[in-house]
Amino acid sequence: MTDLLNIAPRDKAEILAQALPYIRKFHGKTMVIKYGGNAMTDPALQQDFAEDVVLLKLVGINPVVVHGGGPQIETALKRLGKKGEFIQGMRVTDAETMEVVEWVLAGEVQQDIVGLINQVGGKAVGLTGRDGGMIRARKLRMLDNADPTKEHDIGQVGDIVGIDPSVVKALQDDQFIPVVSPIGFGEQNESYNINADVVAAKLATVLQAEKLLMLTNIPGVLDKDKNLLTELTMKQIDELIADGTISGGMLPKIAGALDAAKSGVNAVHIIDGRVPHSMLLEILTEQAFGTMIRSH
Repeated sequence: MTDLLNIAPRDKAEILAQALPYIRKFHGKTMVIKYGGNAMTDPALQQDFAEDVVLLKLVGINPVVVHGGGPQIETALKRLGKKGEFIQGMRVTDAETMEVVEWVLAGEVQQDIVGLINQVGGKAVGLTGRDGGMIRARKLRMLDNADPTKEHDIGQVGDIVGIDPSVVKALQDDQFIPVVSPIGFGEQNESYNINADVVAAKLATVLQAEKLLMLTNIPGVLDKDKNLLTELTMKQIDELIADGTISGGMLPKIAGALDAAKSGVNAVHIIDGRVPHSMLLEILTEQAFGTMIRSH
């Protein structure tokens, strides 16, 4: 902060002038932001994130925030004496766990984010997939990785059937910033816990967003030697998955990113949420601060 205070006024003006082409280019466009990782738990980074979102809105860009909440759910379950269970990286969500997921995501976590954005001058509104009938879902069928004839029952974990973005568009048009919890509903009004990366990617697709930004706890996609890959084609991604370079928790992110890029989202950015103001650096400067996947 001391360094920022020492920047000469002329230099500050130059910095703003350099952002102008990007502001002009993205004015009126929608950007879907998957918010998670350290950016969501470190107080200083939370503040930076909220300021970035409000700044984007003020310069005419339409941010839509989709958040996760795995660590917060785990903490709540422990308080209840319940141990989280995972199969193939997915949380087993029985009826009791689903109740916890709903009040943690749509209550505690969402309202913290809404409060932070409002505190720095934005007008955020919290939504779940139930609001406006936004996210229709069905039970996710999980086949065993080793034996595809075997199916795991992971409870109320959802697969998206369809997204109706009407409520998000109405809020955007009214100068609000939507903050979406990744909870969908089924035909019998049952609730489903859905992977936040998947929700962000699908929402970006139906909104025909200019960009999908995914905040993570790593610099981006790394090669075998741990070097950052600043730009990837779809062919390169297939090769990196095949040789095991992309694996584990990065797989759903990359799968969602690919789907969005193939379906009309111009660019997907996987960026390091541990870097202060990483979103602004990625959107409003020439410098690459993560991995970009282009649609073409």
